[in-house]
Amino acid sequence: NKIYSKMIRIRMIEQKIASMYADQEMRCPVHLSIGQEAVATGVCSQLKTNDIVLSAHRAHAHYLAKGGDLKKMLSELYGKENGCVMGKGGSMHLADLSAGFYPAVPIVGSTIPIGVGVAFANKMKKNSNITCIFLGDGSTEEGVFHESLDFASLFNLNILFVCENNFYSVYSNISKRQSKDRSILKIAKAHGIHSSYIDGNDCDKIYNESKTIISNIRSKNKPYLIQLNTYRHLEHCGPNNDDNLKYRNNKEIKKWLNKDPISLYKKKLLSQNIISKQDIENQIKIIKSEIDLAFKFAKNSKFPTKKNIEKFIYA
Repeated sequence: NKIYSKMIRIRMIEQKIASMYADQEMRCPVHLSIGQEAVATGVCSQLKTNDIVLSAHRAHAHYLAKGGDLKKMLSELYGKENGCVMGKGGSMHLADLSAGFYPAVPIVGSTIPIGVGVAFANKMKKNSNITCIFLGDGSTEEGVFHESLDFASLFNLNILFVCENNFYSVYSNISKRQSKDRSILKIAKAHGIHSSYIDGNDCDKIYNESKTIISNIRSKNKPYLIQLNTYRHLEHCGPNNDDNLKYRNNKEIKKWLNKDPISLYKKKLLSQNIISKQDIENQIKIIKSEIDLAFKFAKNSKFPTKKNIEKFIYA
C-alpha cells in the first residue's frame, strides 16, 4: 500500500534523524513530525507536481510527501553544499522548486501570506495550480492569518489552507491561548471560505476528502480550509521525548499514542488482508536501505566553499 509506505518512510527518516542528532553533526534545530505523518501524506498524495506547497518550521514531512529529494534534504541538515538550499537553510528553511516546495519560513504565520501571494501570481498567470499552505494552530492567532483569509476569499484564489492542529504552541496548550468558544473553521467561514474538519490520524479519510476538496478548488477557483487534529509524539524542537517537563500529562500522551496514525493504518491493512506482515517487513528493509545510503551520501558530501557561502547574500 503506497500510503502506508509513504507514512512509514517519513517516520523512519525522522527517527533516524533523531538517533543521529546527538552526534552534533547536524548543527541546525530540528522540529520533527513523528505522530503527524498522516496529514502530510494524505494531502500531498492528491497534489500534482506543478502544485505548490508551503510549510513552516516543522517541514520535513511536507517536503518528503510532496516528492522532495531525501539526499538533498539530509545534506541540507548537515550543512552541505549539495543540500536543497546549498547548506545554508537547514531544517527550518527547506526549499526545492523542482518538487513544487517553496521555501519554508520558521516565523509563525509568515508562510500564510507568502502562499497567498504565490496563489495570486498563479491567478495572474491564468493557471489552475493549487497552492497548499500547511499551518499550525498557533499561527491562526496571528493577525496575518485573518488578512490572508480575507484576501484569498476576495480574489477567489486556488488555495488549500491546511491547519495541522496538534494543540500546542511550543509548551502552551490551545486552551491556554484560545477561548473555548473559538472555532478556526468558523473564522474561515466568516471570511467567506468553506471549511471542514478531518480526523488528522485517519489517513484514508484525509486522502479521500482531500481529493474531493482539491478537485473542487481547481474547478471552482475558490479557497478552502481544513482543520486536522493530530499530535506530535516528541518535543517541540529536538529529537527527544519531553514528558519530564510535565506540560503534557501522561493520560493525554497515552490517549494520543493509542491514536498513532501508522499503527492504526497498519492494523487496518492487516485486518483487511490488503497487506501482509511479510510485505511490511520487506518495505521496511527497502526504506532502511534507502535511508542509510542517503545519510552516508550527506555525511560524505562537501561543505560549501567560501565563494559559495557568500553567494546570494545581500548584505
